[in-house]
Amino acid sequence: MRRFTEGFYGYAFALIVCLAAGSLILFFMPNGKNEHIPRIDFSIDKINAARAASYTVETPKDVLADWVPTSSQITQKSDVVAWRLGFATKKRMHAMVAQSNEQPFAEFANRMANSDKATGTRQINGTAWEERFRQDKNQRSLVRVLPDHAVVVTGSADWDELTALAASLVVQPKPAN
Repeated sequence: MRRFTEGFYGYAFALIVCLAAGSLILFFMPNGKNEHIPRIDFSIDKINAARAASYTVETPKDVLADWVPTSSQITQKSDVVAWRLGFATKKRMHAMVAQSNEQPFAEFANRMANSDKATGTRQINGTAWEERFRQDKNQRSLVRVLPDHAVVVTGSADWDELTALAASLVVQPKPAN
């Protein structure tokens, strides 16, 4: 036994054992061929946001085809309610709807869009949305500042996907208390 633990034979034996163990680990580990995007259910957050907010919360009427809801976060400080709802799009880019009555509304919109400069406007369902583009972050945003809150649709998704998300937004009715 001493012969296998010393010198060249010991080194060769240890190397073979390590290579065999590494090969087994690689063989049984997931190889990444299957896409796995964690999906969340935001139905409770949709109701809670509508209940907590003093403004009319807007949510996608239906999750768009081949889109995956990936994140939902409600924050509330006093009377200020913000809700962020994130998606992986059909093209597997990121898109998010953020809305809040944080004042000033334009500052919230600027922070979510990472820009305060409009690059154009876009009509979606008869409503004007302000376009913003931050090239260094590859971030596109559609911004709508209303009298009582701001809504921002933003992400690395292309304009068509962001427009589809903005077009899917409908007012969420206030739940009965």
